[in-house]
Amino acid sequence: MPDLSDKLKALGVRLGVRHLTPPPPRLDYPIENVIPGRLVDTPAGQAYRVEQFYPPDYRHGRAGLNLYAPLQVMARWVNEPLVNGAEIKGFAFLDTETSGLAGGTGTYAFLVGAGRYEGDQFHLAQFFMRDPTEEPAMLLALEAFLVRSTVLVTFNGKAFDIPLLNTRFAMQGWASPLADLAHVDLLYLARRLWRERLPSRTLGNLEVQILDAHRTVDEVPGWMIPHIYFDYLRSGDARPMKNVFYHNAMDVLSMAALLDHTAELLANPMQIPPGNETDQAAIARIYEDLGELDLAAQLYRQSLENGLPDRLMKDTLQRLSFLHKRRGELTPAMELWTKAANLGHIYAYIELAKVYEHTQKDYSLALGYTEQALEIVRAPSCPPVERLTWMEELEYRLQRLQNKKRIIRNYRGGHLHGKSQ
Repeated sequence: MPDLSDKLKALGVRLGVRHLTPPPPRLDYPIENVIPGRLVDTPAGQAYRVEQFYPPDYRHGRAGLNLYAPLQVMARWVNEPLVNGAEIKGFAFLDTETSGLAGGTGTYAFLVGAGRYEGDQFHLAQFFMRDPTEEPAMLLALEAFLVRSTVLVTFNGKAFDIPLLNTRFAMQGWASPLADLAHVDLLYLARRLWRERLPSRTLGNLEVQILDAHRTVDEVPGWMIPHIYFDYLRSGDARPMKNVFYHNAMDVLSMAALLDHTAELLANPMQIPPGNETDQAAIARIYEDLGELDLAAQLYRQSLENGLPDRLMKDTLQRLSFLHKRRGELTPAMELWTKAANLGHIYAYIELAKVYEHTQKDYSLALGYTEQALEIVRAPSCPPVERLTWMEELEYRLQRLQNKKRIIRNYRGGHLHGKSQ
């Protein structure tokens, strides 16, 4: 009678381990031999730290790393009063490389890059988790590095890096040292400043388009980084991690350069060189948000005079005209609406019709502007969205104005008829 072994062989099951492919051997390329650093002692053990110092004349593209620009406007826009007047040594720049992009308790930061100003140098420290068991030590080493910091600068850190690190500290039962710091997230400012000029506002694209900084062949795409780290944990080969350290270092340096560049734009918007009119119009919107209407109007007008792309021209004309309207400055507002109407902008016809109906009591002109707008909206070339947006309002306005004219005509006719009697 066949035993179990015979039955398994009959089914094609191979017994033993001699036929199995052995696992690949761990390669002897530890991180210490690939990226020189030093071990930092903490109450939770040792953490691995890699450090670089950048001199005051270091250039990251066209920008330096030192912070020279006034920060008053930036502090108001990010709603962090402590940013204005903070000592330069209190600024810290932070970027993480993580085991995944989804976040949550299953995601951890295996590499944290942090930069700060020390004297006239920029000090970049990168804290690396050689093994997941080193996370407590890495977090404590990072906390010690940030102990003097009062302002945190990140790029998308509010949505990703800081919540993630807060979670990792909480999972150790510790309060996060990041919670009480003023926070400048440059992503939101970049979106506001360059959404009209740049199709992509990633940090890498801002480096090229705004800072004129270009990464070397050592760069690695962000989406590959978790896979590279897991391969390192499996194989022990830290050589590909050199590219990850480079990517992280460039992110931190770019944030430092971008902070000073954007702060300078906000502080001195009238000094923006020709060719950057879209930036000037964007800064005008920021000043309008802050209630600085005189300067906002001046910037809007200057950007219009210097020339803007068609879509931005329409938006800027509208914003400047409504700014004048809010301030009761009807004459300059009407000048802008007339210019916009000549360009076929429906809102301008409606605003002119409102003025002539309600302020000037010239119902004929109000009716004329309304009819011109309806002619544009009813044309086959009018985009469906425009037609849906304006048609009902314009038809209602047309009917009301026609009724007003009819009432006035009847009144005048009857009045004249009565006089003749």
